[in-house]
Amino acid sequence: MKIAVLLSGGVDSSVALHLVKKEGHKDITAFYLKIWLEDELSYLGSCPWEEDLQYARAVCDTAGVPLEIVSMQTEYQERIVACSLDELRQGRTPSPDILCNQRIKFGLFFERIDPSFDKIVTGHYAQIEETGGVISDLKRVPQPSDLSLVLGDDKSKAPTFLLKRSPDPVKDQTYFLSALDQRQLRRLWFPIGHLTKPEVRKLAHELDLPNRERKDSQGICFLGKIKYPEFIRYHLGEKMGEIIEIETGRKLAEHRGYWFHTVGQRKGLGLGGGPWYVVKKDVEANRVYVAHSNHYLDHAKKQFTVNPVHWIAGEPAETNLQTKVRHSPHLEECQIRCLGEQRWEVTLAEKDQGIASGQSAIFYNAEICLGGGVIE
Repeated sequence: MKIAVLLSGGVDSSVALHLVKKEGHKDITAFYLKIWLEDELSYLGSCPWEEDLQYARAVCDTAGVPLEIVSMQTEYQERIVACSLDELRQGRTPSPDILCNQRIKFGLFFERIDPSFDKIVTGHYAQIEETGGVISDLKRVPQPSDLSLVLGDDKSKAPTFLLKRSPDPVKDQTYFLSALDQRQLRRLWFPIGHLTKPEVRKLAHELDLPNRERKDSQGICFLGKIKYPEFIRYHLGEKMGEIIEIETGRKLAEHRGYWFHTVGQRKGLGLGGGPWYVVKKDVEANRVYVAHSNHYLDHAKKQFTVNPVHWIAGEPAETNLQTKVRHSPHLEECQIRCLGEQRWEVTLAEKDQGIASGQSAIFYNAEICLGGGVIE
């Protein structure tokens, strides 16, 4: 096979590259996606990605694999950053990493590289399972457009590709891969998806990789070491507003802009006598409402709507599922009900205090990630 490996300079993608080589594949090219935000870098400090690229080159040298740099800065700004900033202006909480995987890593990159590449390899913690045919417990099979690149025109024999959780519940990244479709999953290969982080780190030492001791990256994919509040401040500025105790209407303090805060937030409020939680935002008045830990569950939600919902392998027949309303190891029991088109009602078994508009709710049936959508 002809294989493309997306290399970030981190341990996970580096181990993935070496596992592919270990299987005997020789026609391999590594790619580094350049999505650096130049304006932000010049304003906020030196480039934090120079180190990433140095490590990526060192790993490729040890593997004897060529490395190509693919520039996607303009497209990233238009398709991910601008969209995320618009969501923040509206008082919503975006999930830019989901958009990044859908539109850039496995969207634009798929369009940019030579179509002769059979597989695209990454270091994601997730698994892809191919069934022998369209799985039977679906109300609606994947659309023909999804399957057209799988087995030509013979849709009856087309396999379905399922997205499965990693055995490492903390590192599992199916939440961020939930917007992928059949065409994308068909070409993807996650060599470390069946491993836990300690196992990957152990392999990095056994392989004597240059970055074996390198710490994991944290936060949103396009920010690198730039702090999220600094990024928001650079683009949206500051606008002083009131922090109000929702039960009493009492002003507790001031904030620097509602876009710095999200429903369910506890840290970073600067309030004494807590803990305090953000339970509501008033965009027009630039107010952030909080509740003390004694009362914040009074504002938790058990029911919400998601729109639009994307199903990876067709609409499920089962309506009693599990969901993640944010990236975490925790799965919540839920029941879903179609309200028409791509809009679904979600009822949780237990109330959740962090249901934030704009965030993504992702659905699971045991180990299978079914898809998800944006919370209204």
